[in-house]
Amino acid sequence: MFDTRDKPQMVERAFLIGAYFDRADEAEAQNLLEELVELVGTLGIGIVATRCVFIRDRNKRYLTGSGKAAELIAEAGEYDADCIIFDNELSPSQQRTWEEEGDLTVIDREEVILDIFKMRAQTKEASLQVELARMQYSLPRLARMWTHLDRQRGSGGGGGGGAARGEGEQQIEVDRRLARKRIERIKSELDEVRRNRQTQRKQRADEGIGQASIVGYTNAGKSSLLNILAGSEVLAEDKLFATLDPTTRRIELPDGQPLLMTDTVGFVRNLPHRLVEAFKATLEEAVISDFLIHVLDASAPEIFEFHETTLSVLRELGAIDKPMITVLNKVDLISHDPDRLHELKGHFDERSVFISAATGEGLDTLVGRLCEMMVDRVARLTLRIPQARQDLVALLHREAKILSTDYEGNDVILSAIVPHILRHRFDEFSESADSSSLQQT
Repeated sequence: MFDTRDKPQMVERAFLIGAYFDRADEAEAQNLLEELVELVGTLGIGIVATRCVFIRDRNKRYLTGSGKAAELIAEAGEYDADCIIFDNELSPSQQRTWEEEGDLTVIDREEVILDIFKMRAQTKEASLQVELARMQYSLPRLARMWTHLDRQRGSGGGGGGGAARGEGEQQIEVDRRLARKRIERIKSELDEVRRNRQTQRKQRADEGIGQASIVGYTNAGKSSLLNILAGSEVLAEDKLFATLDPTTRRIELPDGQPLLMTDTVGFVRNLPHRLVEAFKATLEEAVISDFLIHVLDASAPEIFEFHETTLSVLRELGAIDKPMITVLNKVDLISHDPDRLHELKGHFDERSVFISAATGEGLDTLVGRLCEMMVDRVARLTLRIPQARQDLVALLHREAKILSTDYEGNDVILSAIVPHILRHRFDEFSESADSSSLQQT
């Protein structure tokens, strides 16, 4: 099957182009081009130059006009580039035209993101999701694989060229059929993954454990936050898309109840729709969670755009109405800029939490907010349990938070914060209940 190219091995010098079609969009186009620089750098490809170009009318053959295309190809040659990378989506025919006329590799933003995902995928699930997206992207581009057949036209006499082209056309159709079959197999395997996830989620729901998903723009510090809250060692790198596989960790809140927190794949502006579709098994964690933790990089100049990008993806997933805690991470990087802090506090809801996963600043406030989100799941009880029922005492020690323990005759007097799902087990032993005081606990 055709591969979208192993860029780090095949190209070394990339010329990046970002086209925009409304002069009012120039600043945004420049920001997106700068983001493409970071994406391409993640692949280990050197960048020789970037160009942000205004296009008055879209050209079906080039995207740009033919004159602008010739100018850009010549400029790529001056920089000795062996690859042109567009920040825009290219159709298969446009991609072939640029490659033929420029005699160099030409790819677009989607292909760059696909290759990063391929590099980052670790588990079978993530690999399947990436392969599905890559196959769907590559299917209409299979003709690029067979351009070498043109060199065979002179062989075998006068009919050689036609015979070679016929063979090539037949092979393309064979590969297309194989590709479609592989896509169907991958979809079937992903359906099985989703069924397994649903079973796991049902088990969690039956246990009454709360669930939260950490969402946000790529490289905002989601994995670092999960690490510090759960004391785990989830991969947390200063790289785009460091996390592809959903990682779930169980933490215990100060009120004693457990919370499952899931780190999801990071979002990015202009995320291709097929990637949202391919990664639904991962992003579904956000849909079924009790609430979301939206992490933003407070030091990012484009924080407001990143905020809207994440909300847009959540809206597409049907998760926009979930209860949400907005967390502005990396405040240690802007502590020297009180004006910026004031601007952010004015823009975001007063309930937003400002933290630094690196220094620990604000984490107590965040944990308090997590408890508030879960307060309706627990009750504070005073229980009188006969010592003969040590099984219930043991259950409390496992699943609740014991605040105090006393003994009176043959009874154990306990003050505990108990999950509502277990409360019926202690009805006959309860002396009082108070849910309202939990926020002060």
